[in-house]
Order: sequence, then structure tokens, then C-alpha cells
Amino acid sequence: MVEIKEDKKIDKYIKKYKLDEIFSVDMKPYMKLFKINKGEYICRANEKMDKLFFLVEGKAKVYISLENGKSLLLTFNKPLEVIGDIECVKLDKSDSNIEVIAESYCVAIDFKDIRKYAINDSKFLIYMIESLGKKLSRSSKHSSINLLYPLENRLSSYLLATSVKKSNEDFRLVTECNLIEMSELLGCSYRHLLRTLKSLSEMGAIKKSGYFYEIVNKEILENLASDLYDE
Repeated sequence: MVEIKEDKKIDKYIKKYKLDEIFSVDMKPYMKLFKINKGEYICRANEKMDKLFFLVEGKAKVYISLENGKSLLLTFNKPLEVIGDIECVKLDKSDSNIEVIAESYCVAIDFKDIRKYAINDSKFLIYMIESLGKKLSRSSKHSSINLLYPLENRLSSYLLATSVKKSNEDFRLVTECNLIEMSELLGCSYRHLLRTLKSLSEMGAIKKSGYFYEIVNKEILENLASDLYDE
């Protein structure tokens, strides 16, 4: 994560998402822009956070680390997403991992500045409550998804959410797969994942290409996915 000191670029994001209208006071002087590369983390579970982030470009996956050492996918974050709202209020460590899966940008404000100038700002607090309400609703939905939807549907949604375009060709290329990690995130066994990948391949939706899976028929996956992880 690196700070980008370009006034025009940060002003573009502030204007696009009306971030200056969230507060009753002028917080623009305390807003900073950060670039986060693919594979980097905005936050990690059980680590202290010191900034409130607004994801303004890119995409990140959110997952929790379980006591048995495995991980479970919760959702995907895309603009505009608030990250650190709970931590900002309760002065605690992050309870989830947020890993960037495509080059991303975040506008950030230090917690110390939030607590000094905005913690009693009713306009800002209403915005935070709305953000937390949306997250609670989404969390309930995704808990149901993990319990009730077949792996075929969840995997299709996951592949679409984590895929990237390859040049200007029609198909999309899924990022290099760690299948053990993928099976943990989706809450299934390694063998079950392999069987489902094979099934999607037999349908003509994907094909194995070295260490990657190419999406050769996006429509098949979209019909199966039903936007499970995409809102």
C-alpha cells in the first residue's frame, strides 16, 4: 500500500462519490489516497487498524480465519465500500481479512482525525449506521448462501468475481488458482471442488490452461451464479 500524492486524482474520487458530503465539517484536508496492488491487504484479522478506508476503485475479497486454521469467504468489496467503520467506533482489531484481487485505490482518513473532528458529527454517524446496516444485511445473505446454495452455484459466482480479462479476447482468465485455498474459502472439500470444476468444464463453461482456468462461456457461469457474491 502506497500513498498517491496527486491532488487531481484524489479530488476526482471525492467528487465522484461525494465523500466531502458525508461530514458536516470539512474533512478534505485529512483525506489521503492510497494505491493497493493485487495480493496486498487493506487489513488483516486481529491486527490494529488506524484508518477509515473508502474503496473507490478496484475489488477485494473479504474472508475470516477460523480457529482450525482454515478460511471462509464472506463477500467481495467493490466501490463504494467503507472499510474500518466498526474498528473506528470500537477501537479494536480487524475481525476479517480484506485482500485486494485487482489493483485498487482507497481514500483514507486517520482514525485520530475522525475521532477528533467527526466522532460527534450526526451527519457522519448516520452515514456510518447506514453502512453498518448494509453490511449486516449482506452478512445475513452470505451466511445463507454458504449454508444453502450448492457448490456449483457458489463456485460459478466466485470464478466470475475473481476473474480478469485477458487482452481484448472475449473470454476471461481466472487468476492463478490455489485450489486448497479456494476449497477452504468456499467451505468445501478439495475433492468436491475438483469434481465441481470438472463438471463446469464438461458443461463448456471453463477449461484448464496450465495453472489457470479460462472462462470460455461466461453466460453459463452467469446463469449458475445468479450474482450470489455480487451486489
